[in-house]
Amino acid sequence: STISGGGSMFPTVKWLFFDVGSTLVDEQLCYVLRLQEIASLANLPYELIWETAMQFYRQNQKGDARAAERFGVKMPAWHTEMERLYPDARPCLNKLHQRYSLGIIANQPPGIRERLHRHGILQFFDLIVASAEEGLSKPDRRIFETALQKSGCASDQAVMIGDRIDNDILPARQLGMHTVWVRQGFGQYWKITNEAEKPDYQVDNLAELCKLLL
Repeated sequence: STISGGGSMFPTVKWLFFDVGSTLVDEQLCYVLRLQEIASLANLPYELIWETAMQFYRQNQKGDARAAERFGVKMPAWHTEMERLYPDARPCLNKLHQRYSLGIIANQPPGIRERLHRHGILQFFDLIVASAEEGLSKPDRRIFETALQKSGCASDQAVMIGDRIDNDILPARQLGMHTVWVRQGFGQYWKITNEAEKPDYQVDNLAELCKLLL
């Protein structure tokens, strides 16, 4: 969809809900490290593991998990300390927070508030709904329902913004939320297979998101 300024895309929207990984936070180094560890455990070249993972991502599957499975090794731990904030995240959130209420709906290990604080963006969020604390994880629609209930926001006055069609766009659409697909990380390789997966808009980064919403 084309992008125009002026926030006219969603005139009635009050809340913007963000995913965290590969949406606000660049996880590239985490994934590289995980795939390196899979290569090391499997005693195989990193290039082979990377290529195998990419083949799965292009088939709408979780490439790191499927590569570990294929080569018979245990999935290595996730290193949150390798996460980096996307450079356009803080300026974008700062602008958006002046116009909308902002929330998080994310599958995240415990300590999400501390990590958002470390990245310097915690202050922009009015509500944080994360899987570790809620005992629910996306794509379970109940985690979205929890966020809508806590925010007191009707689904058609909320936008879900995320990198994953399966975890972010599809369940949010089923509840009647607006959706924006941020094509970052491995989620960008998802091939949309049916109408239910189509986001209202897609952008390639958070700077584009800001233009869309302001």
